[in-house]
Amino acid sequence: MERRISGRTGMFCLIGTPVGHSGSPAMYNYSFQKTGLDYAYLAYDIPLEKTEEAVQALEYLSRTEGIIPAIESAHAVAAALKIAPEMKLSDAAKLIGACNTVVVKDGKLYGNNTDGMGFVRNLKENGVDVKGKKMTIMGAGGAATAVQVQSALDGAVKISIFNRADEFYANAERTKAKIKEMLPECDVNVYPLEDTEKLYAEIKDSDILVNATKVGMKPLDGQSLIEDTSVFRPDLVVADVVYNPKETKFVQAAKAAGCKVAVGGIGMLLWQGAAAFKLFTGEDMPTDEVYELFFK
Repeated sequence: MERRISGRTGMFCLIGTPVGHSGSPAMYNYSFQKTGLDYAYLAYDIPLEKTEEAVQALEYLSRTEGIIPAIESAHAVAAALKIAPEMKLSDAAKLIGACNTVVVKDGKLYGNNTDGMGFVRNLKENGVDVKGKKMTIMGAGGAATAVQVQSALDGAVKISIFNRADEFYANAERTKAKIKEMLPECDVNVYPLEDTEKLYAEIKDSDILVNATKVGMKPLDGQSLIEDTSVFRPDLVVADVVYNPKETKFVQAAKAAGCKVAVGGIGMLLWQGAAAFKLFTGEDMPTDEVYELFFK
């Protein structure tokens, strides 16, 4: 960074292990410099058993004038909840049952989940609003749950969740129950992914189809959960949460079939980072420049 760190530089951090591969420090520090904000973002390789101590230290630092800590990582969030069970959670974090970002202000902790926010924003950037839409979402893991919950919060009227009959199927049922309780206007149903006839029937009258599984990511690259590509139609919006490769077989097939909007997960990754940046600083991330430097 061109500016020197001062005695009043705010600090944000990633806590976890390993963290050496993370692109977050470069992305956020570039954004701080570009926007003229006196903050720094660092990654700390903290073993799981020491996470609680690290979060306690950050919580204490938050009371020091000029220090504004924030935390990214599931392990750190779990430790934060143990230290401060009264931590205020966003509606998304409550429904998902997990959060990936904690902002510490005035000694109080605020928990959020930015994954679903990134997904919905990525669709908006491609001219698609989930409000009033029916969605079919394949998957019931962490990313899938975030997509389902944020879509419901942002006004999707019907969500059909498909997952294999494994340990995550029960998670899909729990997500359905939680959305029904908080957002009864959103109709959520859960079906086994093995029932391809039902899957294709749900896709037929859906506005948006989402792959929120690991299929398409290495070592499953070159695979797609949709074998009958006739279900793709021009007005069907297709989205994948997988960002490496940038275009999965699922997205490529949708484009080849004429879907006007078919997007991979790289935009979701960018916009969830932008959502965290907004929570950290209250300012907008320079997303155009960040995309060109770190995501293109």
